[in-house]
Amino acid sequence: MSNLRIGVIGIPGKWSTEVLADKLEEKTGYRLVIDMADIALNLETKSLFANGVNLCELDGLVVKKASQEYSPSMLDRIELLRVAEASGVRVFSSAESILRLVDRLSCTISLRNANIPMPSTFVTEHIDQAINAIKQYGRAVLKPLFSTKARGMTILESSQSDEELRDALTSFRVSNPMMYLQRKVNLSGMDLGMVFIGGEYVCTYARVSQSDAWNTTIHDGGRYENYQPTEALIELGHLAQKPFNLDFTTVDIALTDKGPIVFEVSAFGGFKGALEGCNVDAADAYSHYVLTTLGK
Repeated sequence: MSNLRIGVIGIPGKWSTEVLADKLEEKTGYRLVIDMADIALNLETKSLFANGVNLCELDGLVVKKASQEYSPSMLDRIELLRVAEASGVRVFSSAESILRLVDRLSCTISLRNANIPMPSTFVTEHIDQAINAIKQYGRAVLKPLFSTKARGMTILESSQSDEELRDALTSFRVSNPMMYLQRKVNLSGMDLGMVFIGGEYVCTYARVSQSDAWNTTIHDGGRYENYQPTEALIELGHLAQKPFNLDFTTVDIALTDKGPIVFEVSAFGGFKGALEGCNVDAADAYSHYVLTTLGK
């Protein structure tokens, strides 16, 4: 058993956080779950405290979740981890890598700069330009820049009147000044989550819709199933996650009549899809990777 002290940053009581802490405790004899809301930074002493523990004195920190909900304030929480990194603590994944993925727009631009196929996307602060994009797309998904599991997303259609579209966009802009629109693609009731640890492919699970919901998220009633991808599809996943240098991630991929497209790369990919869809204990595999990395 290792004597390393590794903390898990996540949501206390949540399955994915607790199962990762369990796996690390089994391997090290040390257990620490940290809610980022409890962290305090003293820059004078360069100390980062939570629950009486100076996180800058740990051997490692594994970030499972930085917040219950995605929001701009999550960026501030992730910034705090840079102090621990500067003190020599290995953070999985690095603060810089996570910061590039919390904001949907940052992730999208990184993917397109890497020439990864994605849904047609239009971003603007101008309502008239947004309406023109919706008419061009026919159907568009209006997405907040900070959200997960399709929360806050809205379908807008060219068949709606200009007044209806303007009202919907005006309401959306109250909390989301930058409007992010993607052409609605036909998911055929399924999309994929491709899991990578340390940049190496692990498995692929499908999220399959069980209702007439427009998306396939488990939050809206979907279920996990196993999926065997082609080598070309795995290579696409590799290319999509590569620019972000993450220790653990899932790449969300949809299969369309025009070929596969990538929706996003997640900094906080869940373990449940791998377990229920692929019968792979990703929490155990990730904890093994963390210990192996720290032992190098």
